Amino acid sequence: MKAIISKYLEESLRVIQSVDQHCGESIARAADHICHAMQAGNKLLICGNGGSAADCQHVATEFVVRFQKDRTGLPAIALTTDTSILTACSNDFGFQSVFSRQIEALGRPGDVLLALSTSGTSENVVGAMETAKSLGLVGIAMTGMKSGPLTALADVSVQIQSDITARVQESHIIVAHIFCEIVEQRLFQDS
Repeated sequence: MKAIISKYLEESLRVIQSVDQHCGESIARAADHICHAMQAGNKLLICGNGGSAADCQHVATEFVVRFQKDRTGLPAIALTTDTSILTACSNDFGFQSVFSRQIEALGRPGDVLLALSTSGTSENVVGAMETAKSLGLVGIAMTGMKSGPLTALADVSVQIQSDITARVQESHIIVAHIFCEIVEQRLFQDS
């Protein structure tokens, strides 16, 4: 059991340590887009499937409620949480439309879409990015090493250097926390 634990932690640490070298510039660019959007009164829309759907809720909470600082709430919406919308859209139009339909309704030029997909090929996430781009939103993709079509559509892509889903998702949360830290530092310097 000790060997399994050590191997898991060593692999996780190796991937996380590679984030700065391989993703530092794209993380900074993505954080700039989120800061500019929120300073202008725009919002962050977030989508993903499975574990990434849960991460969307986590990230939205950090922006709306707080991360490190007590401050006013920031506009972030996890498109993964309204079961009535998700089931109605899946039933009426197909699961591939669950995020793009919400972006049609909620997205405005200047907003940011943060799209999480470990494979970069999730049809509903790729469709969300296509819709976001057509409506004038800034697109940020967070993927793994196999980035798929999502990366090509995005304005900025944070591509974690692993093809193991768990390692990618662990790194996605760390990157999202970095976004939160940067936004709070820039928007609430005096807090």
